[in-house]
Amino acid sequence: MSETTVGPDGKIRCRWSDAAPEFIDYHDNEWGFPVGDDHRLFEKLCLEGFQSGLSWRTILAKRENFRAAFHNFDFNKVALFTDEDRDRLLQDAGIIRHRGKIEAVINNAKRAQELVKCEGSLAAFIWRYEPKEEELSAPQTASTSPASVALSKDLKKLGWKFVGPTTMYALMQAMGLINDHVDGCIMRDKVREARDRFMRPE
Repeated sequence: MSETTVGPDGKIRCRWSDAAPEFIDYHDNEWGFPVGDDHRLFEKLCLEGFQSGLSWRTILAKRENFRAAFHNFDFNKVALFTDEDRDRLLQDAGIIRHRGKIEAVINNAKRAQELVKCEGSLAAFIWRYEPKEEELSAPQTASTSPASVALSKDLKKLGWKFVGPTTMYALMQAMGLINDHVDGCIMRDKVREARDRFMRPE
């Protein structure tokens, strides 16, 4: 099977982008571009956790509902959620009503606050796990990597939940820690250029 597909505009993209109409915009404007904002990183981390066992299309369709439910993933606000907030979210049909995943977001918001106090920012911590070029697998041929295993292990030590190696690899793909657009995809060079320009947080 080809790794690429020809979109309705005649442009060549990663094959997964043709799985749903809304994927093209996500593929072209978000997936793989480097992210250094803590709230956006926290959102991506939480949504990848919610996606575990589900399709990304389900998560993308509900993303605005997730943003409303979790205060645009401002972890300083989410960290204040009470048991009543958790129970309210369990009744919210606009999101994924999974108790463990909802509780993980609230827990991880508190852990994010702790990490920021120690490391300066969530971004500075996560970008330390950017692998070297020679450590990368061919695009879209892996579901974990030594870097995703290390990130998962270290976050778990800090008390984070729903941050397994596969989930962390999906985060790395989505936030631009790696460029996993396949060769021939119109976005591979654009993401590479964006990563070259990106100032790694310290």
